[in-house]
Amino acid sequence: MSAAVDLSPTLALACELIRRPSITPLDADCQALMMQRLGAAGFTLEPMRIQDVDNFWARHGNQDGPVLCFAGHTDVVPTGPAAQWQHGPFDALIDEHGMLCGRGAADMKGSLAAMVVAAERFVADYPAHRGAITFLITSDEEGPAHHGTKAVVERLAARNERLDWCIVGEPSSTTLVGDVVKNGRRGSLGATLLVRGKQGHVAYPHLARNPIHLLAPALAELTAEHWDDGNAFFPPTSFQVSNINGGTGATNVIPGELTVVFNFRFSTESTVEGLQQRVSAILDKHGLDWHIDWALSGLPFLTEPGDLLTAVAGAIKDVTGRETQPSTSGGTSDGRFIATLGTQVVELGPVNATIHQVDERVLASDLDLLTDIYYHTLVKLLA
Repeated sequence: MSAAVDLSPTLALACELIRRPSITPLDADCQALMMQRLGAAGFTLEPMRIQDVDNFWARHGNQDGPVLCFAGHTDVVPTGPAAQWQHGPFDALIDEHGMLCGRGAADMKGSLAAMVVAAERFVADYPAHRGAITFLITSDEEGPAHHGTKAVVERLAARNERLDWCIVGEPSSTTLVGDVVKNGRRGSLGATLLVRGKQGHVAYPHLARNPIHLLAPALAELTAEHWDDGNAFFPPTSFQVSNINGGTGATNVIPGELTVVFNFRFSTESTVEGLQQRVSAILDKHGLDWHIDWALSGLPFLTEPGDLLTAVAGAIKDVTGRETQPSTSGGTSDGRFIATLGTQVVELGPVNATIHQVDERVLASDLDLLTDIYYHTLVKLLA
């Protein structure tokens, strides 16, 4: 590993953050470190501990102009078997290939470090910048996400805080830093379906009703259903079954109930109510005795071309020389909560090839590029 004296400010801060084992919902003082840095740069700080989740809100600037928010999370997913890691998951070292290794290097402590350093540099260079720079940071993104960004956004909305633009530091890049930015995400609608039958002996099926057999035609129809065509920004809505559970474990017992867990990732061409109604109609068509518990994780959101996308794309071009590609692919992020404020939201971060994996890593030099991209975006929007 490079000696600490050789590390850039971004890499030094990223290493400090990675060494803190902040597995959801623990923060492990990551936010204290970030707030210390931002406070020294002149930001006002507002810690928001909600239930067992640490969050904070920080601001530099005034209320009169546009507001740009950097958003992200200090929590990381569990490491998996530590013995399978080439280096300790929280050692935070740069290997012989120039890769910064450690849990959170890509998702998303590297981005957090780049955001802080870019903001420090910008307010030093432009102390009288227009508008405001804010930070919305949580330790509950990788978990239930009930008391993190969602709850903070509710508080901000209640006091009429305005957020014009938001950059979420999720690892959006595919091959090279900045090659892809996320300008929206599909909605996520989950469901747990219970189908009731009648338990009995497999040798006497006429005395029982097998819920597995009963559901099979309806499930086939659900999986074959064409939900929508998507649009210019979103792929078609998808339906996927993730779990099927039925039976007592005995080989000679017809089960009395069957539970199926499924999920829609849906575009703006479908609505929650419309999907629910169509599922209900198919289940009723097949004469099933059923019950569904629905769980909406987030609505789809989209940031169409405008000030934020133009600034981000221009900054990426200035720093890397490459064009960026907007995309709405992938899973959900906390951007879905921030978008409810009417905010233009993009996700821009390092390459996502190793996120959530053993030996998570990111090219160390990419984090310095990312810092420059964030800085140039600030210049374009607020200088």
